[in-house]
Amino acid sequence: MTLDGGRLLQTAWAVAPRLPESFVLGAMVAAADVAWWAHGSGVRQLETNLRRVRPELATRDLRRLSRAGMRSYLRYYAQILTFGRLSSAQVDARVRASNAEWIRAGQADGASVVLALGHSGNWDLAGAWAARNLGPVATVAEKLEPEELFRAFLALREGFGVRIVPLAKGEGGSVFRTLVQIVHAGSVVLPLLADRDLSSRGVEVDMFGERARVAAGPGALAAGGAATLAVASISYERLTGERRRAAGTRWGIHIEFSDPIEVEPSLVGRERVVALTQAWVDQVAAGIAAHPQDWHMLQRVFVADLDPDRLSAVDGHPA
Repeated sequence: MTLDGGRLLQTAWAVAPRLPESFVLGAMVAAADVAWWAHGSGVRQLETNLRRVRPELATRDLRRLSRAGMRSYLRYYAQILTFGRLSSAQVDARVRASNAEWIRAGQADGASVVLALGHSGNWDLAGAWAARNLGPVATVAEKLEPEELFRAFLALREGFGVRIVPLAKGEGGSVFRTLVQIVHAGSVVLPLLADRDLSSRGVEVDMFGERARVAAGPGALAAGGAATLAVASISYERLTGERRRAAGTRWGIHIEFSDPIEVEPSLVGRERVVALTQAWVDQVAAGIAAHPQDWHMLQRVFVADLDPDRLSAVDGHPA
C-alpha cells in the first residue's frame, strides 16, 4: 500500500483549520521526525543537496541538519494549513524585512521588480506580507494533483492579494508570455521560485561548486529591461517578547532583499540571460548557505543527479 501525498494534504487542509495552530505545528514536527527516521527517497535527496552546501559535515552532523530541514519543511505546511485564520496584524508581526525600501520607492514610481527565490522558509507568508506592504504581487504556481488541492492553494494565495498564473506541464511558453504582459502592464512585484528547473529550457549554472539547472524566467524577464532583478532570501526565525505575542506563534520569517542585480551592459540575448541567472543564483546560494536547514529542496537540482533521459533533451547534453 502506498500513501497518496496529495490526498493526505487535502485531508489535512480540511481538518487543520479546526485545530489550534500549536497542535498542528506539533503534529508536523512529529511527522517530520517520522519521515526523517524512515529515510525515504525525499530525505535522502535532501541530504544529497545539503552535502553540496555543507561538504565539511560528518555524516552524523549531516543527518542532524537534514532533520532540522524536514522540521522546517513541514513547518511551512503547518503554517499554510492554518493561514486562513490570521489577521493582517498577525501577518505583519510574523515577517521581518530587510532592504525593502528601494522596492517600495520603485513601486511608487511605477517600476516592476522580478524577485528570484529559492524554496526556503515560507514564501507564501512572504507573498502575503509583500501584497500588503510593497504593492501588487503576481507569481506562478505549479498545478497540483488532485485538482481540489490546487484550487485550495489558489484560493489561499489569491485571498491574501496575490495574482496567480497557473503552470501546467508543457505550458511554459504561454506562462512566460503572460508574465511579460504583467511586467509591462504596470508596477508589480513578481516573485518566482526558480532554484529548480521544471522544463528543458532552464539555465545551467555554477552552484556550490557544481553544475545545476535552474529556471530561466527571472533572468529572461529582466534581460529586456522592463523590470529590475533582485533576490529575496527567506529564512525562519524564532520570535520572542511582544512580537511573538502579536504574531501568535513562536516562528516568523526574515526576508532579506538584495540590491538590484546588474551585469555587464554590453551583454545581449542569451548571454545576458545566463549572466543575470548566474548572478541571482550566487545570491540565492549565499542565503541557503546562511540557513541551510530552511532550504526545502527534496528534488534533484544538480546536473550530476539528473536523469540522463531528461538531460538528453537539453542542448549540449547528449544522452
